[in-house]
Amino acid sequence: MFSLNERHQYYLYQESADMRKGFDGLSGLVRNELGQNPLSGDVFIFINRGRNRMKLLVWEQGGFVLYYKRLERGRFEIPDVEAGEKSSLISWQKLMLIVKGIDLQSVRKRKRFSYKKTG
Repeated sequence: MFSLNERHQYYLYQESADMRKGFDGLSGLVRNELGQNPLSGDVFIFINRGRNRMKLLVWEQGGFVLYYKRLERGRFEIPDVEAGEKSSLISWQKLMLIVKGIDLQSVRKRKRFSYKKTG
């Protein structure tokens, strides 16, 4: 059932999200605030104002899946983005760093081969 990996696209919602929202409320944010299709299979990440709770919403075959993490101590680090953007595309690796509590400023990424599909 837990099927998230590097093949997905991850969109981090830049505003604070109300963690009382469930499937319908979060998919409404995706559609109305981000202008994206919540049924696309992309993963949408929401973090609350206190930055100690995170929800991930993704459509899988047959329905929505909602992952929820609450930190007992500490806060999620949010990556820097351009002003005025409602969301930012982040990598699976960056999401894992955020979830694990690793300082994003201290991470150095080494070059790796990446196959890019052409049109």
